[in-house]
Parts: sequence; structure tokens; C-alpha cells
Amino acid sequence: MGLKFFFMIQDIAYRYNNTYYHIMPENGSVLLSFSGNTVLCQVTENKVRLPMCSDLFKETQNFPPSVYLFGIDDVKYFLVFDLVESAAGYVYNSLFMLRDMEPQHTVFAVLTAFGLHTWYATHIYCGKCGSPNNTHTVERMLICPLCGTMDYPKISPAVIVAITDGDKLLLSKYAGREYAKYALIAGFAESGETIEQTVIREVKEETGLNVKNIRYYKSQPWGLSSSLLFGFFADLDGDNTITIDETELSEARWFARKEIPPVDSVRSLTSEMIELFRSCLNY
Repeated sequence: MGLKFFFMIQDIAYRYNNTYYHIMPENGSVLLSFSGNTVLCQVTENKVRLPMCSDLFKETQNFPPSVYLFGIDDVKYFLVFDLVESAAGYVYNSLFMLRDMEPQHTVFAVLTAFGLHTWYATHIYCGKCGSPNNTHTVERMLICPLCGTMDYPKISPAVIVAITDGDKLLLSKYAGREYAKYALIAGFAESGETIEQTVIREVKEETGLNVKNIRYYKSQPWGLSSSLLFGFFADLDGDNTITIDETELSEARWFARKEIPPVDSVRSLTSEMIELFRSCLNY
């Protein structure tokens, strides 16, 4: 099952280690600094490079406040809490622009770091008593020094659904999103429902369609939305008339295999599933 010759963004050919360590950056460490939906980096043609500490700071004592994120091979990656001034060709570039760039492990690092950045940025204060949180020294956790409330990174489960009707696949476009190309039906799980129930509900809410024969394909972490995506294929059940939820979608229509528009890449779960259907491979 699956496209062994395709690689999604998390399928990096490197050793990824997300064990948390309470350590400080060194000259060879990589720094990740975000401003809105942009990241400090250097872009040359289709390649992206993240700054090392030595690129931006001459003395280790000048390193800004930071926290260890993860390791890729022997390189340690750190999140910088304060904005870093552009230097040595590094500027803040859009995250969406970087999605299809090389090397793949750098793009993976950026997207994963962005999810953690979002969590740190939105949990500066304790949600119970309002006191400033402290970074824990043993595990990736924020703890309130006053009331002891502990907070861990939030990962939201979501579904990606490829709805098929024989030789046709349903593709849609999001409403009001920066990403304007065709995609599959997607949505977040709600409290109290299974991930399979999420598939049924999201499809019904966004398209008015019913589905059956729901088959799990694979999953993908997606830092841009701090989510873990679960990919499913499902067959149309009954009438194929589409009634879109205009608050979620701007368009939805059936495509025969030969009519499916090209995807940007196969680094996303959505793109891989579309290509899987187009290629008539098992799913």
C-alpha cells in the first residue's frame, strides 16, 4: 500500500530526535525565528538555508532567549523567542513559499518548529491563574510557578478525506485561505467522536455527501496547523449532488482521473493521496 517512490515532508532521510533537553545553543546550532507566518532564512533559487548561531552572533553570551526544539542527525535546532535582526542575507520569508523547497529536512524542521513556536507564543501565561509560565527543565512542558498548572504542546487530530465515486475523485478549494489550489476535504476532530466519525461528519457538513467503506491510508504531522493529519479514502454512498458549506469551501467538484489537475508536490498527505488515485494504485 502507498507510493514507495513518493516521500512526504516527514519522510526525511535523517535521524530526527525530538527528545527534550534543557540546553543552550552553541555556534553550530541552528536558530529558528518566526514573525507571523514568516521564518528567518536565506533563499537561493529553490533552496532554503536556516541560520546557525555563528551566522548571527559573534559571542555565545549574545544569544537571545531560546529553547531547544529537536535534533536532526548531529545538528541541534533552537527556537528563538525574540525577533532577530536580518543579517548576512537572512530575511523573513513566507512559510508557504518554502513548502516545496530543498533540502527537505530543512523544510520539515521549519514546519515542525512553527507548531512548537505557536504553542510557546500562545501559552506565555498560565491559563488557570494568569501568572507567567516557566519552561520545565526535564520535559517539554510549561509550568506555572504559582499554582503548578502544567501545560504540554497541543496537537489537534484532523482528517484528510479522498471521496471517490468509481473513476471520479472529489476535489475542493478552501474559502478565504492563502492556499488557493484544489485539495481534499479536511477538518478537525471534535470532542467525543472517533476519527472515523470525524470523516463522516466533515464530509456531510462541507459537501452534503454521504460516504461508506472508509479506509485509513496513513498519517502526517503538520506544524502549520499544529495538527496530526489522518488520511482516509471513502466511497460515495448514494446521491453525488454536492452542496458546499460556503464558509469552508469556495468550490467542490468531481474530477475524472484524466481531468485531475497537477499537484505542487507529493510532500503533503493531500497531494500524495491525489496522486495515488490518479495513478490507479492500491489504496
